[in-house]
Amino acid sequence: MVTLRTQTRFRFMLVLLVLIIGLGTFGYMLIEDWKVLDALYMTVIALATVGFREVHQLTPLGQVFTVLLIIFGVGGVIYTIGTLAQLLIEGELQELLGRRKMEKQLQKIRDHYIICGYGRVGKQVCREFRQRRVPFVVVEKDPALLEELTCEGVIYLQGDSTEDHTLIEAGIERAKGLVLTIASEADNVFVTLTARQLNPDLFITAKADSPSAEKKIHRAGANKVVSAYIVGGTRMAIATLQPYVGDFLRLGELDKDTGLTIEEVQIAPGSPIAGKTLKDSALWEETGFNLIGIKTTTKEVLFNPPPDTMIQPGDILIIFGEVRKLEMLEKSGEFR
Repeated sequence: MVTLRTQTRFRFMLVLLVLIIGLGTFGYMLIEDWKVLDALYMTVIALATVGFREVHQLTPLGQVFTVLLIIFGVGGVIYTIGTLAQLLIEGELQELLGRRKMEKQLQKIRDHYIICGYGRVGKQVCREFRQRRVPFVVVEKDPALLEELTCEGVIYLQGDSTEDHTLIEAGIERAKGLVLTIASEADNVFVTLTARQLNPDLFITAKADSPSAEKKIHRAGANKVVSAYIVGGTRMAIATLQPYVGDFLRLGELDKDTGLTIEEVQIAPGSPIAGKTLKDSALWEETGFNLIGIKTTTKEVLFNPPPDTMIQPGDILIIFGEVRKLEMLEKSGEFR
């Protein structure tokens, strides 16, 4: 991990180098009345000790200044080069530059998801998001877990999710959704309240370990609350009693072996199938998708809708089919 001490050393090194070159350039301009380029050139060749000839004949005072610049300036340059070499050998320079790159990515990212907590549940959420190529940022404060995130190449932010400025740095005002997998139920409630205030349109999913916590998080403003124990226990029961039904339900997790998935897609305003019936759209014959259900703009959920069902912009279709074809369809602009 890049420590505060490493960042301070790196900044001090850069400031020292700029200060030496700046003072040398200003000194030649003041003493010899040279132009900026001539003064900068003379400063660089003096510090580099390459032995090139002077730009102009030096006055006695200029010669004294050059001697002092070489004595004190070269020492600063050697310190800078030595510090750079040390950081490079220890791998901290690459890590520091990588952190700078990540900070730029954090500033640019939008329509992403923020995952708070990188525990067992958080890791699984990240794995699913990466498989589906969904942009996301992880907020975590444990240094040991941050090292793992660095190795995975995941965009992350070190900080406390309960702090407003941490969520803002993670781009919560530009985010599409928030996933809370923090171990503390009280923190999940608090972050839900804070996030809802910072972004009223945010889709918030939170983890709860008890029915009472589930109710509190719902009241705090979460859209969905998931109990890991209940989901895990239910899945185990289904896998035992109805194994084939369990295999089918797992398709929602993106099956790598079959390339099949259950997905929800929303009809874009300008989609060619908007305003048509399921029968007239001919979408299913062309793509081979199976329509499981529709959630209309009026929040009504239709399972196994009849062929004369009208498709409207904003409707959410729950479909079953090949991942590859779904990605092609999403790029066509019919879905969003």
